[in-house]
Amino acid sequence: MNQQKIGRFLKHLRKDKGLTQEQLAEHFYVSSRTVSRWETGSNMPDVEMLIELADFYDVDIREIIDGERKSENMDKETKDTLKKVAEYAAEESNKRKEKLRTMLAGSTCLMLLSYLLFGSEHKGRLNGIIPEAICSDIMSFVCGLAVAALGLYALHCLGAFDKISQWKKARQENKH
Repeated sequence: MNQQKIGRFLKHLRKDKGLTQEQLAEHFYVSSRTVSRWETGSNMPDVEMLIELADFYDVDIREIIDGERKSENMDKETKDTLKKVAEYAAEESNKRKEKLRTMLAGSTCLMLLSYLLFGSEHKGRLNGIIPEAICSDIMSFVCGLAVAALGLYALHCLGAFDKISQWKKARQENKH
């Protein structure tokens, strides 16, 4: 705790209010010499007085103890930065989800189209033209893709990919 810094800050706060040491001393029922000692840092106000000074100057007691104002611009800039980071993370997550949804929808459409073209029991349009074994292989392949896409989407929804990323990151940090 830097008493001189706190003293300079108390002096700055008093001058910002347009008060003399005598006026401040009268307000708090102390001597002007006591106020002078606070402002030079040779003596510190007691805890009760610090609380009263913080209320009087409308500052946080931590600001008095630190001997400086917490920058309102800094707080606003920090909040803005955090907000932008959160928006960016949400946007990236939404992009990833959209890719997975597209992959799921595409594989579902592919599966339906394949069933219409190559489906079993002579329902598919190409089933009579292309040998049944090939149609069956095509359907099996397409169904496998659809199930894989559904599995990936489920893993994503459960957060498995995030956990894998965290595990990899932790593993790399442990190596270094």
